[in-house]
Amino acid sequence: MADGIDDLRRNGVCAVFAGFLLSMIFVASDCGWAQTAAPTLGLQSPAQQPAPLAREPQRIEPPSAPVERENPGLINEIGKLFEKSMLPPLKSAGETMNDLSNVTRPSSMVTGRAACVVASNGAPDCKAGADRLCQTKGFREGRSLDTDAAEKCSPLAYLPGHKRGPNDCKTENFVTRAICQ
Repeated sequence: MADGIDDLRRNGVCAVFAGFLLSMIFVASDCGWAQTAAPTLGLQSPAQQPAPLAREPQRIEPPSAPVERENPGLINEIGKLFEKSMLPPLKSAGETMNDLSNVTRPSSMVTGRAACVVASNGAPDCKAGADRLCQTKGFREGRSLDTDAAEKCSPLAYLPGHKRGPNDCKTENFVTRAICQ
């Protein structure tokens, strides 16, 4: 069974790759080169020869510089395809080094307990709790690594014979571990 699935996956990848190559061939064939007539090497039939003009002197013009045209090849067309695609652009070496230096910036993991505030949608916002926990340890900001939840109830909820209501208890969330910078 597993061999059949592996074969399907392998064949699927091959089919996708073959489809990509065929689409590139069709794109490249649409951008073909213009066909020009073969040079005549200076030989012309008598009907094609121009009649000599005896009265007008011939003007000799300097040869003009050849105009360079873009020569679209397969590689150029694939590059254009990637420029138009939804893929994220590749980062330069400098941007990659900046990202690596951000990773290696001095940071520290701290432990403690800071309450998460309740956001407008009712969910806990532990970013503020992580920042508060890091600020108590002398850092500027932080990201939560570990959280804890506890249920806080009014004293009435613990009385014998009291039926528990929906507002008697609420869940509080805390950041217990954070990475600080």
